[in-house]
Order: sequence, then C-alpha cells, then structure tokens
Amino acid sequence: MHDDDASLAEFGYKPELKRTLGNFHTFAAGISYISILTGTFQLFYFGITHGGPAYWWSWPMVFCGQLMVALCFCELAARYPVAGSIYNWAKRMGGPHVGWLGGWMMLTATMVSLAAVALAYQVTLPQISSWFQFIGNGSGRTDAAANAVLLGSILILFTTLVNAFGVKLMARINSAGVAIELIAAIVLIILLAAHITRGPSAVTKTFGLGTGQSLGYFGAFLTASLASAYVMYGFDTASSLGEESKDPGRNAPRAILRALTASFLIGGLILLFALLAVPDLHAKELSVDGLQYVVLSTLGSTVGQIVLWCVVIAITVCELAVHTAGIRLAFAMARDNNLPAASLLAKVSPRFQTPVLPAIIIGLVGVAILLINVNQPQIFSVITSIAIIMIYLAYLMVTVPMLVQRLRGRWTPAEGTFSLGRFGLPVNILAVLWGLAMSLNLAWPRAAVYNATGPQHWYLRWGAFLFIGVVAGGGFLYYWFVQRKRTGVLEGHAAGS
Repeated sequence: MHDDDASLAEFGYKPELKRTLGNFHTFAAGISYISILTGTFQLFYFGITHGGPAYWWSWPMVFCGQLMVALCFCELAARYPVAGSIYNWAKRMGGPHVGWLGGWMMLTATMVSLAAVALAYQVTLPQISSWFQFIGNGSGRTDAAANAVLLGSILILFTTLVNAFGVKLMARINSAGVAIELIAAIVLIILLAAHITRGPSAVTKTFGLGTGQSLGYFGAFLTASLASAYVMYGFDTASSLGEESKDPGRNAPRAILRALTASFLIGGLILLFALLAVPDLHAKELSVDGLQYVVLSTLGSTVGQIVLWCVVIAITVCELAVHTAGIRLAFAMARDNNLPAASLLAKVSPRFQTPVLPAIIIGLVGVAILLINVNQPQIFSVITSIAIIMIYLAYLMVTVPMLVQRLRGRWTPAEGTFSLGRFGLPVNILAVLWGLAMSLNLAWPRAAVYNATGPQHWYLRWGAFLFIGVVAGGGFLYYWFVQRKRTGVLEGHAAGS
C-alpha cells in the first residue's frame, strides 16, 4: 500500500479513492472497454461491405500496431499507476501543455465514444425483437438513427447511475458482465466452428472491391480496417483505475496485455469462423445486419437470440467501462485545477467514494452528442470514426513525448516490474509511426465513411478534420489564455494536506 501511494506522492497527490479492485477487476476493466462482442457485432457489416471477407486481415494488422502502443503503456503503468492515465502520462512525459491537450482530447473522445458505443444497442436489440424498434418500423431513412438515439440514451442513463453509486457496484456489474461475455464468446466460437461450410481461402476473397480506385483493393482495405481499429483500444483503462487497485504497478501492465491479447485471439476467431460458417458469403444481409445475421442464419433463431442477448450484456458493460474511464480522467484533470468548476468535479463523495458530478456531466454530454445526430443516417460510421481518431491522437500525446524522453536518455522504467529493456526504443518508434499512420487513415475524407448517403458536402467529407481541429485548437486556446494560469494541485487534494 505504501508503494502504491508513493506514485501518487510523486505527482503531488494524496490518496483519496479507496483501493478495492483486485486482479480480475482491473483485467475486466480493460477487456470490457475493448469489448470483443460489442465491436465485432457493431461494425462487422462495415468491414465486409468495404473490404469483403479479406477485410479479416485488418484484425491482426491492428493488433500488431496497438500492441506496440500497449507495451509502451505497460512501462508507464508500472511506474505511474494513477487515475486519468493518459492525461498524467502525457503531463509527465511532455510537460503541462502536452498533458492538458492529451487529457482534453481523451476526455472529449471518451464522451464521443460513450455515444458511439451506445449506438450498438440499435444494431442488436431490433434483431432480437421488432418490439425494440420504438420509432418507425426501421424502413424509414432515419428510423434506425432516431431509435438508436433513444436506446443509447437509456443505456447512458443506466451507466451514469451505476457510476454515481460507487466503484464497488461498478466493478461487480462489470466483472459479472465480462465473465458472461467471455463465456459467450468462447461458446460462439465453438458453435460457429461446428457449422463451417468452406475453407480458409474464403478470407482471401475481395469481391472485386477497389476496382477502378487509385489504390485498388488496398484503398478499400484501409477503409474497411476501421471495423477492426474500433475494437482494439481502451486497454489503458486498466491503469486509469490504478488509484483504486491493489498493487497496480504489477497488476495494471499484466491487465493491459491480457485484455488486448485475449481480445485479439477471441475476436479474431469469431470473425474467421463467421466468414467460414455463414451460408452465403454474398448475402446482402451481411452488409446490413452483419454478425447478427450470421448468428441467426447459422445457429438458428433460439440459439442465435441467446447469443445476441449476451452481446447486449457486453455492450452494457463496455459502455460502463467507457463511462468509468471518462470519470477518472475528468477527476484527474480537475484535481490539477485544469477544468472549469474543478473543485466540484474533483470532489469525491464521502458516501460513495467516487466523483459523482463527472459521471452526470459526461453522461449528459454523451446524450447531447446522440441528439445532435438524431436524423443522421450514417450516424454509426461518423461518430465511431471521430471517436477512434481522437483516441489515437490522445495516445500519440503519450507515445511521442515518451519517444523524445527515450532519445534524450531521460526515461527509466520502474525497477522490479515491467520493462521493455533494449526493445523499448524500437517498440516506441513503431508505436508512434502506427499511431500517425492510422490516425491519417481513419480521418481521410472518404465519402464511404463521412458522406455515405444523400448529396455530397465538403464539410461532411472533411468532418473529422473540422471537428477534431475545433476541439483541439479551441481547447488549447482556452488552456493557453485561461486555464494554464490556474493550473496546480487543488488544496485538499495535495499530498500532505
């Protein structure tokens, strides 16, 4: 306990959050944010539409890139297991300005992600029963988007209440949900494997996609890779709960790697066997209903619906983990007086031992993002894309300054815990190159992502650059002219107070 709190003292903080989370809780936090079933079931249709069955190869590609980032984070988690990990790591590696920008980007991305994950209810619940299509019958141009906003808002209300009532309740629900998700995922792999109808060569089929484009199929593949990039992020959540975990210096790095590796293996097998088992690879339903169609058509209605209910549970705990990570990040920034009304945002409820106000505000912003897009037919791909890009950029706010520290010989891993040793520099370089390349790929102004339906508008095509530019530029101007003059650990949160 003394060693755990020593890392807080190095940042100038005193312990305030209760350490109640064990090994499985921290692992569950990381894997529930990644959420294999949520991501694969939400965006399989997108991958198969734009890349055909061969889009599957984007899964190992994204894993290799994100593994480089995760390994860098493991070194940081071992040395600095503190709340709001991305913010505090960026601050420690790059200084207060980089730290604030990294935290601001991650906080905004988390709120956008909260909305993006909530949309997954619409992809699954109406497949279980048409009763869940409350708005219209699903055939109208904006029926799905409007209904997604309604279902998503209900989900955000639930996660707001759970997080407001304390970390113990959150951890219990999250751990139970993760256990169900893992069991369901393994059972699904076995069932799909038992229904295989074609050989592995199926994952080499491109269906002629990309023909006539300047980059050919490679361009189509890069577009489809969004479906994989959406799943494998958020593993840093295991460290963001460091102030509420037991022995986080050892457990957080393990949880990060286990969560990412388990997601890669289980998710990759689900996607592979789904492509090998679906009755018709050319079925139009694959590009509309995605994995939900595969499950129902391959396993039958009864078994298929059981699996889909497990997907609903996975989406719920994923949303819970995203919300939880956002709360810890807001608390960490507010504790440094780096947000408006910081003293209120950093206040820890003596009854629930958790910051309550950030839970409410983040939930309200998530609902607001949904409402703004209520009549947007391509709501799924637009919000998802922007959320992913911002998180990749926030990760770069950590890996780039860390690389600079390595090159200057100023980075020293924690002794006796996780260390990359002589592999640290090449891994860090690869992490930075991967982050830059994938951020550009995801933000590229493709009509397929940002203006898929209706008349073409330049501001929609360039939506990612415009939105992220406003958030980053406006946020940093606010920090430079207003907030930086106030930065400093608030009285009552400082070590020794």
